[in-house]
Amino acid sequence: MSSYSDRACPVDGDNDQQEMVPSKKSTVLVDGIVLNGPTTDAKAGEKFVEEACRLIMEEVVLKATDVNEKVCEWRPPEQLKELLDLEMRDTGEPPHRLLELCRDVIHYSVKTNHPRFFNQLYAGLDYYSLVARFMTEALNPSVYTYEVSPVFLLVEEAVLKKMIEFIGWKEGDGIFNPGGSVSNMYAMNLARYKYCPDIKEKGLSGLPRLILFTSAECHYSMKKAASFLGIGTENVCFVETDGRGKMIPEELEKQVWQARKEGAAPFLVCATSGTTVLGAFDPLDEIADICERHGLWLHVDASWGGSALMSRKHRKLLHGIHRADSVAWNPHKMLMAGIQCCALLVKDKSDLLKKCYSAKASYLFQQDKFYDVSYDTGDKSIQCSRRPDAFKFWMTWKALGTLGLEERVNRALALSRYLVDEIKKREGFKLLMEPEYANICFWYIPPSLREMEEGPEFWAKLNLVAPAIKERMMKKGSLMLGYQPHRGKVNFFRQVVISPQVSREDMDFLLDEIDLLGRDM
Repeated sequence: MSSYSDRACPVDGDNDQQEMVPSKKSTVLVDGIVLNGPTTDAKAGEKFVEEACRLIMEEVVLKATDVNEKVCEWRPPEQLKELLDLEMRDTGEPPHRLLELCRDVIHYSVKTNHPRFFNQLYAGLDYYSLVARFMTEALNPSVYTYEVSPVFLLVEEAVLKKMIEFIGWKEGDGIFNPGGSVSNMYAMNLARYKYCPDIKEKGLSGLPRLILFTSAECHYSMKKAASFLGIGTENVCFVETDGRGKMIPEELEKQVWQARKEGAAPFLVCATSGTTVLGAFDPLDEIADICERHGLWLHVDASWGGSALMSRKHRKLLHGIHRADSVAWNPHKMLMAGIQCCALLVKDKSDLLKKCYSAKASYLFQQDKFYDVSYDTGDKSIQCSRRPDAFKFWMTWKALGTLGLEERVNRALALSRYLVDEIKKREGFKLLMEPEYANICFWYIPPSLREMEEGPEFWAKLNLVAPAIKERMMKKGSLMLGYQPHRGKVNFFRQVVISPQVSREDMDFLLDEIDLLGRDM
């Protein structure tokens, strides 16, 4: 129940037109809550934002390229829980305490911007993308309709159009998604919808056994997508790869024929351009020939390798990609657009994305709006709220130009070549294979194993080396580098070069530091 605590006051003007309204000083209560004026202290909030931004500038941005800073300040989980004061209380804490917490969060977080962070398929700091992220966080938009996100919808359209050109299509469609895994899921569902459109309304009942094919080196999101979409992981056929990790086309065609012989219904082939571990690129032209012969949708997961399209020197790695029906491409990886920035691009221009995913929510996508509703693209997405991720890439592209992005790719691969040559020169380092992209996979063999015959005992002992060195480098904070076993190979390091802040000296440091940390093993 509402009430006014003061008497109502007449409005200034003609006495005949006077009416009783509450005065500006009247207190309005609803359920005992005062509704007059905002309760947020804007001045205090603005001061906190200003001080927090200064802290971010000093502790993150200005230190991002300083190799004398630690990559990480390792603490075990239970100790870190105590250090961070994670408890949320009934009453709020003062701004000075919140700034202390911000400082702690920065201090104990991994510095992925550091020149010696090589742990994942993303790294480094792009200043232009960072500013774009600051802007979108402050504006807090959601990209579903033109009325609430006019600028960011136009930016997304422009970026998608340009990416489509680099794939080699004359036209197409697309949407930015929260991760390459989601893009792969979109593509799988889109391929299934194209194969049997009735599934959208009638569901899975009555469908034949659907089968899809992908590389044995594919990203694990393919299995997750098959599980999530009800296709089933047993209906994902993993095609054998050659010694370099590339799908073998002849094996693919054998599996397609075998599936048909068993009464299953093949509908999709997922090729990979830039596998996660080895950085392998499947032979797209030969795979596309098979897809055309059998009427299969060809999706290319170029989440990692797609950025090679920006380089006139290296785009040949993706020769034939223009024949794909859909492509996943993550600019947040090699092109450093900031996590996350991931596009699904589709050759179809018949609104297939919208037909597959639209739900026609009448409170969002009214068809009688006063502007061109074709710009209300949110119904192409399975999401409702959606971040303006394309803006980060757009800002970087505007700042560097196409030639600057090309140089970023070329430099990363040139540094990779330098590291490979150094590994070959150094005692105790051994390549798994010659890389064709930015993934350099190698073993470090400590002095105690260098004279041992490469039998079961040797490999069992070598398997323990990379994890032990990883622990030492994390606790020291000197660098971060990933390792893994892979398809019968014991644990090895996977070095990935991305950031333009990385130098030849960092490559030398990497090998020196591994030797320093592992020579006593």
